[in-house]
Amino acid sequence: MINAKQILKENLKDETVVVACSGGPDSMALLKITNDLKDELNLKIVCAHVNHKIRPESDDEAIMVEDYCKENGIFFEYMTIDNYNQTNFHQDARIKRYQFFDKTVNKCKAKHLLTAHHGDDLMETILMRIVRGANLKSYAGFSEKIQNKTYTILRPLIPYTKDQVLKYTKENNIPYSIDNSNAKDDYTRNRFRKYILPKLKEEDKNVHKKFYKFSKTLEMYDEYINKDVQKAYNQIIKDKTLDIEKFQKLENLIQIKIINKLLEQEYKNDLSQITDKHRQLIHKVLTSNKPNQEVSLPNHKKGIKTYNSFNITEEKPKSTYQIELIDYLTLPNNKIVEIIDNTEDTSNNTIRLLKKDITLPLYIRTRLDGDKIEIKGLNGHKKLKDIFIDEKITKEERDNWPILVDSNENILWIPGLKKSKFDKQKDENYDIIIRYH
Repeated sequence: MINAKQILKENLKDETVVVACSGGPDSMALLKITNDLKDELNLKIVCAHVNHKIRPESDDEAIMVEDYCKENGIFFEYMTIDNYNQTNFHQDARIKRYQFFDKTVNKCKAKHLLTAHHGDDLMETILMRIVRGANLKSYAGFSEKIQNKTYTILRPLIPYTKDQVLKYTKENNIPYSIDNSNAKDDYTRNRFRKYILPKLKEEDKNVHKKFYKFSKTLEMYDEYINKDVQKAYNQIIKDKTLDIEKFQKLENLIQIKIINKLLEQEYKNDLSQITDKHRQLIHKVLTSNKPNQEVSLPNHKKGIKTYNSFNITEEKPKSTYQIELIDYLTLPNNKIVEIIDNTEDTSNNTIRLLKKDITLPLYIRTRLDGDKIEIKGLNGHKKLKDIFIDEKITKEERDNWPILVDSNENILWIPGLKKSKFDKQKDENYDIIIRYH
């Protein structure tokens, strides 16, 4: 493992370093390699182990790793995960695992986190993302070195295959455990590992080096393009809101990269849930002439296009209500509707009604599909949806906009926007005045 040692020597010196160690052959080999350089590089080594409590062997594996650390003067940090989000176990486990690593690194004031990802892992990741669909950066797999907040993640085993790491572990009598679930065909990564990688290695035993070169090349091009992307991103996105008119003037490649960056900012560690389909839908919406559209996204989020702006928000359940108007109401949009005695106002914020023309009691409710209003001064009805579009009311505002109806479901008023034929002039007979403010 000469190259791995060289990578460590080039990056570590006089510091505390955290090694993420599952107890498998890869991470135990990395722990051994790092420990061999402890004196030469003046390192304080901390082993961070996560017990996922999924398999019967998990507790024994934790004891094995802890015993190895005691024998070799390595500090041992330990975490047990008892509960998971069952809808996406692997994603939830990864998030919790890296939260623990992050906490351990900061607790120990370490400069580096070492992980045991090797060449086979890189090939699997690249192939999975090509099949699944991703962006240029994601097609590169993962980097040998990446800056993460206050520390650097380093992966010294990337130059090696799984077989080379396993051979090193056996030759050096390093204890390790095997996760038998890695042999099952249930998971996509396992299928690539069992059936695809062996065929590629038959073609070229050093194919992992070709993938590594491919990864580095994509990273290089991605870094170059990102200089222009960042400049454009700063110009068209303010407070997480994208200016569509400016976006549409950009080159197609820059548009796609900006969409990726927007998603990276929003999803961070959950970015693996974003597929090529999501990116294509967002791009289609942003380049369309339709003024109001939505894109459903993972984790109960949605992309909302409202005329010239686009942003990603939490997908809140649509709020609906119907409340009897007796004298005074404070609405969910923080506006007030009240019955008053007198006013000079004749705007759309006030309506005058005659009781004998309508059926009491009156209600304030949210809109329903197909709602129509007979607007004062016009012949026929008009859909509320069309009125909202004409007035450039966002879809989110429409869902919460108050509507005044009588007991026969006649729409009397869209407060602040339009009044119906039931509205009376100041010089006509009326016995109800309602104000919206």
